Amino acid sequence: MTTLERLDVHALRSVITTFRDAVRDHAGGLNRLNVYPVPDGDTGTNMARTLEAVVAEMETADPDSLDATCDAISHGSLMGARGNSGVILSQILRGLASTLKDKTEGTGERVADALAAASVGAYQAVLKPIEGTILTVVRESADAAKSASADDASLVDVLRAAREAGRQALASTPDLLPVLKDAGVVDAGGAGYLLLLDSALHVVDGEPLPAPEDDPDGPTADQLEQVAHRAAAHDGEIDVSEQRYEVMYFLDLADERIDEFKSGWGAIGDSIVVVGGDGLWNCHVHTNDIGAAIEVALDLDGRPKQIRVTDLFEEVDDEHARREAELHGDVHVGTRAGAGLPPVTTAVVAVCSGDGLAELFSNLGVQGIVTGGQTLNPSTAELLDTVEHVNADQVVILPNNKNIIPVAEQVDALSSKRVSVVPTRTMPEALAALVVYDPEADADDNVTEMNDSVDAVRTGEVTQAVRSTNSDAGPIAEGDWMGIVKGDGIVAVDTELLLVVQQLLGQLIADDGELLTIITGTDADPAVTELIESWLADRHPDVQVEIHRGGQPLYPYLFGVE
Repeated sequence: MTTLERLDVHALRSVITTFRDAVRDHAGGLNRLNVYPVPDGDTGTNMARTLEAVVAEMETADPDSLDATCDAISHGSLMGARGNSGVILSQILRGLASTLKDKTEGTGERVADALAAASVGAYQAVLKPIEGTILTVVRESADAAKSASADDASLVDVLRAAREAGRQALASTPDLLPVLKDAGVVDAGGAGYLLLLDSALHVVDGEPLPAPEDDPDGPTADQLEQVAHRAAAHDGEIDVSEQRYEVMYFLDLADERIDEFKSGWGAIGDSIVVVGGDGLWNCHVHTNDIGAAIEVALDLDGRPKQIRVTDLFEEVDDEHARREAELHGDVHVGTRAGAGLPPVTTAVVAVCSGDGLAELFSNLGVQGIVTGGQTLNPSTAELLDTVEHVNADQVVILPNNKNIIPVAEQVDALSSKRVSVVPTRTMPEALAALVVYDPEADADDNVTEMNDSVDAVRTGEVTQAVRSTNSDAGPIAEGDWMGIVKGDGIVAVDTELLLVVQQLLGQLIADDGELLTIITGTDADPAVTELIESWLADRHPDVQVEIHRGGQPLYPYLFGVE
């Protein structure tokens, strides 16, 4: 192909679409660049979903108009940003688009200006910028682009200079941020950003895109192998943020008050990112106080909306397969199961993943099932939509995940129905609640009975580590099985699944367990399940055991003990 000398509107649109496709293809590798060893890192997924929104908005704009295309990229970025990485990425794209919109020709010099604007915008969005993150990678690549353009370099040479500097900056992120070195990874957001430069070079000069790799270091493993190897040898504990919740929402607030808003958030949390303008802002914070994160906006006469909350300590409640399936259109969030069912006094809406669990919930009387979980949290609107379609005037929501509880609690104020929330955190808790559910009783009676039943349940689960690290239960190697008790964290580690299950159940059953519910996932081995049954019959003969097929991926066994 002929090397492009300018980035016109058609090339720009192609770069953004290619970038979307590249991040989607590499999302799994980016997700694995996670400081926790569990299989639910979400940087790649959040960046991919952000770009899906950008491309969808861009496709509504006049394909021959640079102004319309840049406006669509900016608006799609603001409204579609997901997670901390997605919000920063949105500011990068907004900086690029706003600069290119003001230029008649996308030459090497103009693209260098756009990268510089992207870097400035990204830093301005973060209240307390931290080096060793995507911010460093963007800044270093932008500086290299500016230096190259000062020597009248061509567009392709400017992009190559930016990418090379970005690669070097990414390889150095573990040296700047101890948590990365301790975890043996590089910054996932920075790795995702490099795919933008790869995509630009693909469009401008026909360079092949990096192929997705199976290596946990993701798409840049060839540059980072030595760094990752050195970092993996470090035996230190992982120093992660002590802030428990990730809170995100859109905010209607006058521009002149946004600095007050940032300062208010700075007093209650960290990882603060606020992007937008003209009265509409996309806001992200890590905090231990969800209520305060919302009250800061209200105290300034702001209006928060589309509030999303994620429990950052809830490490294992969802999985990449479901999120990636959603990106490819295989998962529909907000499934309505209640239409056409007989009317009841009180209906139940439950959030779950796994076809077996959905069928089990339906058999226990659930009228509305919403597909979702951590980082694929259903929105308030999706829960509301399902609530409005069930055949009852009173509705109880079972969120079945800590992340979803605050969102579910917003539904009552928005619904035409009376909506209550039983704050279930796990699927076994939901089953315990549904055992006492009475569709002909009113919501208050159901909530009381369900809460009592949930309080009597202890829950746990097993999954595999996606990399090596340390834990209170001892060292963890990649591929080890981990037993996790809700509220206590990792309590058992071993290479043998059965041994981990036995240690986990020993803690869960204790001396007073009477009923054990086992929910098997797609990875459950029938032979192992039989061994678990035999062990239980031998060690805990007085405990009643119920086994249900849940169909959840990545977690072969979920347990509930009453």
